[in-house]
Amino acid sequence: MTVTVDTAAPAEASTSTDPASELINAMAAMPIGHPSRPGLRDRAIEAWLPLARHLANRYANRGEPRDDLHQVAMMGLIKAVDRFDADRGIDFAGFAIPTIIGELKRHFRDKTWSIRVPRRLQELRLAITGANNALSHTLGRSPTVADIATHLGISEDEVIEGLEGARAYNATSLSTPISESGAELGDTLGGDDAGYEQAELRIALGPAMASLDEREQKIVSLRFYGNLTQSQIAEQIGISQMHVSRLLTKALTKLRRQLDGATV
Repeated sequence: MTVTVDTAAPAEASTSTDPASELINAMAAMPIGHPSRPGLRDRAIEAWLPLARHLANRYANRGEPRDDLHQVAMMGLIKAVDRFDADRGIDFAGFAIPTIIGELKRHFRDKTWSIRVPRRLQELRLAITGANNALSHTLGRSPTVADIATHLGISEDEVIEGLEGARAYNATSLSTPISESGAELGDTLGGDDAGYEQAELRIALGPAMASLDEREQKIVSLRFYGNLTQSQIAEQIGISQMHVSRLLTKALTKLRRQLDGATV
């Protein structure tokens, strides 16, 4: 069946007295591909923008910029406009509201966590938050972990897991001041300790030194532990400085080969 719509006056295509509803119903009745449909779609989206903004404002003050929430709600509204089917017997508002709210909830679930956690923990956090609000009202006090577990029908360990997972929602900047002296949180973090690597080398150095002959060991010890020059070593051992240099080079080559094999 072909539906004929007066595109010059789309509001007359519906018996509704609501101009926004008339626009969406006229667009839904218009065949896909009709040259006037894109313009009517834009007008319908614009007419329903107040609803999208109203729903977005309900999620304000939760850490997300209001403008970002409006953009997310707009995406939900566009999806609702494009998917609306008047033949299902529901009005557009009844279809658009859950579509827009769903888009906003997905945004908070997928985009706002500082550290991504499994969806199960995200949903558990929402359930715990809802239970906490409900129980605070009915009990007249802050609910305990046991109260929340009983209310949700889950174990206390699961509640604790949800509370721990909720900490990933917001991250604290490393530039956060932690004292009046100007110290920041990042200053308390440890760094790489070169001592560990040096300790490993010291452990490997013993067997490496044992691979040298007695004179090579003495030359290396006098040079690096006694801090003697090659000339002083030559005088103490009774050989030429050039001979000391050759022996020292040979000994260091052996040590490097041994240490490289020990650290592979």
